[in-house]
Amino acid sequence: MDIPISSRDFRCLQLACVALGLVAGSIIIGVSISKAAAAVGGIFIGAAGLGLLILAYPLLKSRFNLDHILPMIGSLRIHPQPGADHGEGRSSTNGNKEGARSSLSTVSRTLEKLKPGGRGTGEG
Repeated sequence: MDIPISSRDFRCLQLACVALGLVAGSIIIGVSISKAAAAVGGIFIGAAGLGLLILAYPLLKSRFNLDHILPMIGSLRIHPQPGADHGEGRSSTNGNKEGARSSLSTVSRTLEKLKPGGRGTGEG
C-alpha cells in the first residue's frame, strides 16, 4: 500500500522531524539530573543535526557545486619537508629511535619522582 507523497511534503516532514529532535533533546538536557540522561539528549540533538544536514544537502550540493570540490579534497596529500636535524648526516629513523628512548627515560624519571618514597620526593 504505497501512498504518493510530493517532495515538498517530504521536505516538510523531514524539517518537522529535525525540529522535534532539537526540541526533545533540549528538553531532555534541560530537565536531566544525571549525565546519562544528558547524553541521551545529546544523541537526540546529534540526530537532529544529521537530519538537518541530510535536509540541506541538495541545497548545499547545488549552491557550492560539491561534485567538483569533493574530489579535490580527496586528492590532497601532505608532503612533509625534512627538518634541520635530518641534514646533519643522521637518518630520520635513528633520530626517531633516539627521541623515543629519550622521551621514555624522561617518563620513567617522572614516574619515579611521583612514587611515594621514590628517589625524587625530597627535591623541591
